[in-house]
Amino acid sequence: MDEVLIKAEHVSKKFCRSLKRSLWYGAQDVTRSLLPWTRQVDAEISADPDADYPFPALRTDEFWALKDISFEVRRGECLGLIGHNGAGKSTLLKILNRLIRPDTGRITIRGRVGALIELSAGFNPILSGRENIYNRATLFGFSKSEIDRKFDAIVDFAEIEDFLDMPVQNYSSGMQVKLGFAVSAQMEPDILIVDEVLAVGDVGFRFKCLNAMADLMNRSAVIFVSHSMPQVFRVATQVTVLNRGRVIISSTDVGKGVDHYLSEFNISSNIVAGSGQATLGSFHMESQNATANKGEMLRVAHGGAVTFHVGFQVDPGIPRIRIQIVVWNMEMLPVMDIMDADRRGYAVDVPNSGGVKVSARVDHIFLNGGKYILSAIAIAEDQSRIYCRDDRVGNLFVEATAASWAHTLVPAVWNLDN
Repeated sequence: MDEVLIKAEHVSKKFCRSLKRSLWYGAQDVTRSLLPWTRQVDAEISADPDADYPFPALRTDEFWALKDISFEVRRGECLGLIGHNGAGKSTLLKILNRLIRPDTGRITIRGRVGALIELSAGFNPILSGRENIYNRATLFGFSKSEIDRKFDAIVDFAEIEDFLDMPVQNYSSGMQVKLGFAVSAQMEPDILIVDEVLAVGDVGFRFKCLNAMADLMNRSAVIFVSHSMPQVFRVATQVTVLNRGRVIISSTDVGKGVDHYLSEFNISSNIVAGSGQATLGSFHMESQNATANKGEMLRVAHGGAVTFHVGFQVDPGIPRIRIQIVVWNMEMLPVMDIMDADRRGYAVDVPNSGGVKVSARVDHIFLNGGKYILSAIAIAEDQSRIYCRDDRVGNLFVEATAASWAHTLVPAVWNLDN
C-alpha cells in the first residue's frame, strides 16, 4: 500500500496570451528541440528568489499556468485538488493524463490510468452506448474477453439498460457521466482522475460514485477535483490547494486546506431580498469576550453563547411579523435556523412607530470550526410572505478543530456499557 503511483517533481507549464506570439514561440521551441546547439540556456533561466528549481524565463505575453508543482500519491490514497477557477487544476490534470507536456519538471505514473476530465471524452457520439463501452475499455488496454466479463457490471452501474443501443449523442450530460464513470470504475485502473464530473449526476448516482471511489482506493491512487467541499472531505486523504498555478497548501489535514480555499472568496457584498415592506435597521452580536456590529465578524469558541440583537423598520399597516436568523456555511448551505420554540420564527407585535427590536440568545454554538454567514429575516405572521431577507449581515467564526465536515460537533456524555 506504500507504493507511489503518481509523482510530480517541479512541474511547470506556461502559456501565451497572444495567439500570434504563441505560434511564433512554438516554431522557435520546435527548432531548438531539433537543433539543440541553438539553445541559449543561460539566457533562459529565470532568477526567481522564491524558487529552488531553475525555470525558463517568460517571454512577452507568457504566464505560468503552473509553477513548481510537486506531490506524491500512493496506492490507497486520494489527493483532493482544489482551487478557484483558473488556479491551474485542469492544466495539471491534462499533464497527468498526458494530453500536454510540462515545460519543466517530470511526472512519473505507474499503472493503468482511468480519467474523467471531460464529460464526453473518449466517446464517439454516433456510436451506441454498448459500442462506446467496448471502445473506451479497449483504450484502457483491456481485451474483448475482459470487457465481456465486466460488461454487465458496467451497464448495471451506469443505470442505462434501456438506452444501451441508443447513440451517445442522444444521452444527457448525466447519462454520459454515468457511462464514463462506470467504465473507469469497473475497469479497476491503478490511477483514477476525476474532474468535477460528479456535479452533473443525480444525488443517488453521486453517492454510488463516491462509494465506488472509496472502494477503488483500496487498490488505486485517486486524484479528485471538485468545488464541493463535503465531497472532498468524504474521499480525500490529503489535499493540495492551488492559486494562480502555485501550491499554497499541501497537507494531510484536509480541513486546513478547505478552510484556506474558502477564505479566498470575497463574500463581503450584501444582498437584500423580499417585498420591501420591512428593512433591517440594526444588527449586533455579542459573546462572552467580544462584540460585532452589522457587517463584522464575531469570533466565538465552540460551545460558547452568542446573543443576537436585530432591529427592523416595518411599513404601517402590518400588525405583526416573525423574525428569524439563518446561519449559512461558506457553500451557502443553511446549517442553523435561529427561531423560537414553535420553530416558525419569533412573533412580535409592530408598534405604531414601525420599529421592532428583538434579541435572541443561543446558549451553545455547536457548529464545526470555520466561518459562517448570517441572514436576518422578517416574514409575515402566517409565513406567506418574506418582507425582508438581509443576507450577509455579519459573520461568525467558530473556533474548533474536527476531522469531519459535519455541520455540528455535539459533545455527548459517553459511558462504557456493561
